[in-house]
Parts: sequence; C-alpha cells; structure tokens
Amino acid sequence: MTGVRLRDVTYLVRDHDEALAFFVDALGFVVRQDETFENGWRRVVVGPAEGGTGLVLALADAGSANSAAVGMQAGDDVAFFLETDDFSAQYERMLRAGVRFREAPRHEAYGTVAIFEDLYGAPWDLIQPPAAG
Repeated sequence: MTGVRLRDVTYLVRDHDEALAFFVDALGFVVRQDETFENGWRRVVVGPAEGGTGLVLALADAGSANSAAVGMQAGDDVAFFLETDDFSAQYERMLRAGVRFREAPRHEAYGTVAIFEDLYGAPWDLIQPPAAG
C-alpha cells in the first residue's frame, strides 16, 4: 500500500508580498515556489525549510467571499501549529521580527506553547513537544 502525506494547504492572503514578508521574515519559512504564469496568475508556496506541509498563498479577490475569509481559516480557533525543537530561540526570533504573542509561553503536558497571531490576527500555536524519554 502506498502512503500519503498532506503536501500543501491553501492559505488565503490579501497580498502576496506582505504574506511573503510575514512567513519568510517573521516565521523563518522558505519560498518553495513563486511563479507568475502567462495569464498573470501567481502561484506562491512557502513552508518550513526542513520540509513538510507547505502553504499555498492564495490571493483573495477584494470584495469576494474569499476576501471576508482572510484570517478566518478556523474561525476563532487555532488552525495552525508551528512546531519547533528550540522554543526559546524561535520565540525570541519571532518577537524580534515583530510577531504579536497573545500570551507568555506556558508549559503543558503536551509541551511548551504560546499562541501568536499571523499577519491577519488569526491565532497560531508555537509549540515544542516534550522531549521523548
């Protein structure tokens, strides 16, 4: 049997360049694809440098139903969980980049975690799972 993985997910944005600045500069993602086709359509994909699922930054047309959904991928709930193996370093790097955290880091049974906001105010978790042992 062949295994499957989740390659990419669509992430609605208002502007490709502002989204690239956030995901690359603030979160440390890499650009996996940034290509403009003959018809003017631009495909932009970002993701962690180490691999895994990427985000297809899909431009929401102003005034459309998609435009109203920007920043509301999961309503008021956390939709995305950014995992790190060095919480302190990633947290400090993100603070220096201007990322807004809703809370101080806390230690839970499932790891060290803090909720931060993306460029549209949507909540994400920064999390470092507990060490296996």
